[in-house]
Amino acid sequence: MHKIGQIGILHVIFLVMTFIGLKNHVTILPPLLDHVKRDGWMSVILAAVIMFPWLFLILFIHNKTKQQPLKEWLNGKIGKVPSAIILYSMIGFIFTLAAFSMCETLLWINTTFLPKTPKLALLIVYVLLCFLLISTNMLTIVIVNTFVLLFVVLFGFYVAIANIQFKDYSLIQPFFEYGFSPVLKGIIYPASGFIEIFLLLFIQHHFKSKLKWTHLAIMLFILTGLTLGPLLGAIVEFGPEEAARQRYPAYEEWGLVTIGRFIEHMDFLSIYQWLTGTFIRVSLLLFIASDILNITGQRKKIWNFMFFPFFFICLTVISLDDSLFLYLNGNGMLIFTFFFLLLLSILLGTMALITSRKKNKRVLRPQNNQDKEGSEN
Repeated sequence: MHKIGQIGILHVIFLVMTFIGLKNHVTILPPLLDHVKRDGWMSVILAAVIMFPWLFLILFIHNKTKQQPLKEWLNGKIGKVPSAIILYSMIGFIFTLAAFSMCETLLWINTTFLPKTPKLALLIVYVLLCFLLISTNMLTIVIVNTFVLLFVVLFGFYVAIANIQFKDYSLIQPFFEYGFSPVLKGIIYPASGFIEIFLLLFIQHHFKSKLKWTHLAIMLFILTGLTLGPLLGAIVEFGPEEAARQRYPAYEEWGLVTIGRFIEHMDFLSIYQWLTGTFIRVSLLLFIASDILNITGQRKKIWNFMFFPFFFICLTVISLDDSLFLYLNGNGMLIFTFFFLLLLSILLGTMALITSRKKNKRVLRPQNNQDKEGSEN
C-alpha cells in the first residue's frame, strides 16, 4: 500500500506546469526578447531538443536512488560531511531562487496596480501565506495547486484566443535576422527553466510510482509550449522591437483583451494567474528546503528555522535598485541556475554510476570464486 500523502504522477506534472511554468511564462521572456528578438522562439525549440537527452540522466539518478529521499541516499554514499555540503548549498540556492521569484512578483504588483503600497507590507503578507502552506504537507500543496491551475489554464487559453484579431504572424520573419549566433546564446534562458525538472528528485519519495521517460518528456513538451505561447504572442502582437522594450510582455498581452466594444481592462485576470503561480512556486521550493532539512510537517521548526532566514533574503533582494534587480533576475540568476543544476545533476549521475559499478564488481567476485572452487573439485 502507498503511504498516506503520496501523490500521483499526474499531479507531479501539474506541479511542474505551475512552479516551473511561471518562470518560463514570465521571467525568461524579457532577456530572451532582448537578446534574440524575433528569433527567440527558435532558441526555445533548440533548448528543448538539447535538454531532451539530459532527461535520461535524471531518470538514471531516479532509478539508482530507488525513490528514497535524496538526502539519505547521499549520506549513505559519500558520508555526512560531503552530503551536508551539497544539501546546504542546495538549500541556499533554493532560498535565493524563491526570493527572486517572490520579489519579481512584488515588484510587478508595486509597478502595475498597487504603486502606493509599501513593498515591505506586500512582502510580509506574501511570505506569511507561503509559510502557512508549507507548514502542511505535500498533499495539501497538490490539492491547492490543482484547484488554482484549472483557472490559470482557462485564462491562458482565453487571452490567446481573444487576441487572435491582433496577431500578425508575418512579424516572426525574416528568420535568423541577426544570424544564428544570438539564437545559440539565447538557448540558456529557456534551458534555465527546463533544468528545474531536476528539483523533482528532492521530492521523489512523495511519488506513488516511479517516473518514466515519457513522464519527463511530457513535462518538457508542456514547458516548451508554455514558453512559446506568450513569447510568440508578444512578437506577433507588438512586434519584436516593442516586445523587447516591455518589462512584462506576458502581462501586456492582457491589455489588448476586450469583450465586445464596451468591456475592457480584463488584465485583472492576469493578476490571479501571476499571484497564484508565485504562491505555488515559492511554497513548493520552500517545501523542498524543509524536506531536505527533515522538518516537513513540524510547524514550529519550519517557522523557527526557515521563516526569518528566507524573509531577510527577500528583504535584501527587494531593497536592490530596480535596474540592478532586473539585470540579476533576468540574466544572473537564470544563467547561474542553469549551470548550478547542470553541474549538480552531473555530479549525482556520476556518483550513481560509480556506486552501481561497485555493486556489479561485488556480485561478480563471489561468482568467480565459486567457479574456481568448482574447477578445482
